[in-house]
Amino acid sequence: MKTGKVLIFSSITALTVALVMFIYLVNASQALSYLSTDPKACINCHVMNTQYATWQHSSHGRSATCVECHLPRDTVLNKYMAKARDGWNHSVAFTMNSYGQNLIISEDGANRVQANCISCHARLTKVIVSNAEKYHDFTGTTQAERKCWECHRDVPHGKARSLSTTPYNLGVRGQY
Repeated sequence: MKTGKVLIFSSITALTVALVMFIYLVNASQALSYLSTDPKACINCHVMNTQYATWQHSSHGRSATCVECHLPRDTVLNKYMAKARDGWNHSVAFTMNSYGQNLIISEDGANRVQANCISCHARLTKVIVSNAEKYHDFTGTTQAERKCWECHRDVPHGKARSLSTTPYNLGVRGQY
């Protein structure tokens, strides 16, 4: 065989192997499910089972999905950019096992959840903001700066604060 033919054959073989590995990884990680709004996509990784189980039995489980609370709802571009950023951060943390027993939402994630709380409950939040000066918490924090979950601590994930809060909630796995 000539050197040129060997090089072409090697290149095609390497490309084929890379393509097969890519397809395998997409399938094994259920990557396409993350393009959906189905909450079951959030439990592809076992780490989120507690959050899924507690959300599922909350009032929000009947009216809001994970995406509606945790991702931007203004534009499709912002939604998928946040999804990609969160997905990358989650996959790194879960692969490297660098997360703690208690999952902590990022500042960006908390701001998105806060904006979505206010958006969904706009009528109620208008009343709260208009009456903010009547409610003093004496910490120096104005009502407008507070997060909704400072008072509504159990919404929508109940008292779940760690990965082991609901140890027997694995019955929903394998739905995809």
